[in-house]
Amino acid sequence: MPVTSRKLSTADERRSTVLRTAIQAFAARGYYGTTTAEVAKAAGISQAYVYRLFPDKEALFVAVIDHCAALLRENMADAVAKTRGLEPETVLAAMRTAYARLIQDDRDLLRVLMHANCAASEPPIREAIRACYAKQVEYVRSAAGASDDQVRSLIADGLLTNVLVAIGADEVDAPWTRTLFAGNERA
Repeated sequence: MPVTSRKLSTADERRSTVLRTAIQAFAARGYYGTTTAEVAKAAGISQAYVYRLFPDKEALFVAVIDHCAALLRENMADAVAKTRGLEPETVLAAMRTAYARLIQDDRDLLRVLMHANCAASEPPIREAIRACYAKQVEYVRSAAGASDDQVRSLIADGLLTNVLVAIGADEVDAPWTRTLFAGNERA
């Protein structure tokens, strides 16, 4: 019988798989409600292997936050690259639209970020979510040439949009939803 060669996944490939799986798991049940055993099972690996890649659940969750921050940055960079104007208002509008589409299309990303905010009482998670916000703010400022007020407005609108999408307000046509979505992209 011929011996077939099977290509083994590298640690980086497995790490990427675990991160994608962990995003789904943490999005569904949050940091406190998700176990590494659930992540391992969903990724099709042993819990011991999860611990070879990440020393503990907290480190895994921090890596998930960092991964989400990178996805946000890529999303904004793509929006900036497609923008036809260089004025801050034009660039910010493109970022706002791209962000609204991203969280509409990737609810897991949205939920993980919201869970991360809620788990910020854990110091490493607090530092990771702070770093996530810091990276987004500094990227927006530099890419758009925006003022502090413009950056604050974009971030505030994004946070409000997070809540509106999370509660399904985009499925409700009512005076209160129209008020809250006014000036924001309806996801």
